[in-house]
Amino acid sequence: MVTTQLRGLPDDADLTRADSLAREIFSDVANKWALLIIEFLGDRTLRFSELRNEIGGISHKMLTQNLRMLERNGLVERTVHPTVPPRVEYTLTEPGRALRETIDGMCGWTRRYLGHIEASRRRFDA
Repeated sequence: MVTTQLRGLPDDADLTRADSLAREIFSDVANKWALLIIEFLGDRTLRFSELRNEIGGISHKMLTQNLRMLERNGLVERTVHPTVPPRVEYTLTEPGRALRETIDGMCGWTRRYLGHIEASRRRFDA
């Protein structure tokens, strides 16, 4: 699949505007479930149940909602195989893989600074 970058109106990418498309996209992808879905899909193709097993604590409803949102935004591709019962698989698109690079960095940052954050929380909460 070839992704074409469309050039929208400058207001669509203006992060200072509350009604910008960029802010809407941030809101969509910057939630814990979307980040985890993108991270766990990685370079793999997974069925719904496999993905749900990978992501501990996510409900069927939340996984469904987030997969639909990611598909709508062109970050995840959903493939339905005509079998009985139907087999549905999910994989990252090129923009989804590009976003995963950023998420990988966030995961590395979390691992690196987890001890610091835990110590700060203990001091703050004391």
